[in-house]
Amino acid sequence: MTHLIDRRSLLAGAALGGAALATHGAQAQARAATAREVYELRTYRLVHGPMKERLDAYLKSAFIPAARRAGCGPVGVFTVAIGPDSPSVLVLIPHPSIDAFVALPDRLTADASYTKAAAPFSGATPQGPPYTSLDVKLMRAFPHVPRIELPETSASGAPRIFELRTYFSHSDAAGTTKIGMFDTGGEIEIFRRTGLTPVFFAQDLTGDRLPSLTYMLTFPDLATRERNWRAFESDPAWRRLIATPGLTDPEITTGIDNRILSPTPYSQV
Repeated sequence: MTHLIDRRSLLAGAALGGAALATHGAQAQARAATAREVYELRTYRLVHGPMKERLDAYLKSAFIPAARRAGCGPVGVFTVAIGPDSPSVLVLIPHPSIDAFVALPDRLTADASYTKAAAPFSGATPQGPPYTSLDVKLMRAFPHVPRIELPETSASGAPRIFELRTYFSHSDAAGTTKIGMFDTGGEIEIFRRTGLTPVFFAQDLTGDRLPSLTYMLTFPDLATRERNWRAFESDPAWRRLIATPGLTDPEITTGIDNRILSPTPYSQV
């Protein structure tokens, strides 16, 4: 009888333990689903000539496939259509966490397929360098826009442009206020309603003019961009928000950097 009771207790304990593990697993999956991505934005500065072709070949055939195998992505690749730093190529790499960002170089080194495909780029000589300089910026997604949002045009390959904007603030408090204005204050909702379609919103973790935030929008073309920005700027909810004491531009924003980008044919964004 004692043996029977012990067996029943064991089975009951196992069932409870299994339920606890299932619950823990579900919670972990829920956390993972809403985890805030870390964005790496690389800017490869080039000179006119063969640099662009070599970089395109490396990104398309070596880096992007290996980054996806490592759990990063989708990877966006863009050239500057309007704005500074032309010619240059911008590469947007979403990482699931900061640890994933740190681990990526070692994962690439251990990837034999990457090493082989990247050899022409990695073995460039001083006489034929792959680029003139490389800048890397790290960003963390806003809490309520935790993951990159792929536009429908990316999957279909339809014509599209992107707008990359960075807002600078004079203090951490002002920068936090501006982030809150977007993330929980209603500004992103007004964006969506007026046709300013987000790709990501993020707080800058690195940069030479911190504190700052960066976001990306997408449009079918420049004419649609101009029309939708006018709709946003005249929106009554936006006019009320921007006039709220403590939220006006002079109080929390010191400048804006703005670029119009064109995706490369192999861009995943």
